[in-house]
Parts: sequence; structure tokens; C-alpha cells
Amino acid sequence: MIKNKMPTTAERLGVVETKVENLNEKLDTIKVDVKDMHDCLDRTRDDLTQKLDTMYNTSCSQHQALADEIGQLKKDKDRLVWLVGGGIAVLGWLSGHSEKIADVIKAFA
Repeated sequence: MIKNKMPTTAERLGVVETKVENLNEKLDTIKVDVKDMHDCLDRTRDDLTQKLDTMYNTSCSQHQALADEIGQLKKDKDRLVWLVGGGIAVLGWLSGHSEKIADVIKAFA
């Protein structure tokens, strides 16, 4: 006759202890993996922040350079408008007084 041998309490306890140790090792591995992931995320955040700061500073300097250039172009345009307007006014005055100017030139000649 075959005896049905059930594991003893000590044997069952040994199996459970082995499983608990395996679970603890897996948990430690998961904790390390999570810590590594957090470190990676922190480095990525720092790198992105640094790159964004660099891009922001570059953008600000480019905008300032463009603003300076536009300001200079506006000054040049205003100066040219006043110069052309003054030239037109002088030519208009000369054409309106051309007979008197010719008389003055004849008087001195």
C-alpha cells in the first residue's frame, strides 16, 4: 500500500521561507530599478531645463538684435523722409520764385 505522505510543517515552512526570500530579492531589485528611473528622470529634467534656458537666452538675444536693427531702420527711414520732404519743399519754393531768382542773378551779373 502507498502511503500518502503530506509535507511536514517544517518542510512547508521551509518552502514558504524560500518564497519570501525570493520575493524580498525581487522587491529589492524593483526598488533599485525605481531609484534608477527617478535618477534618470531627474537628470533628464535638469538637462531639459538647461537646454530651455539656453534656448530662451538665445531667443532673447536674437530678438534684441532684431529690435535694434528695426529701430535703426526706422531712424534711417524717418531721416530719409524728412530729407526728401525738405528737398521737395525747396524745389517747390525755387520753382515758384524762379522769375525773381532770375532777376536777382541778372542784377549781379
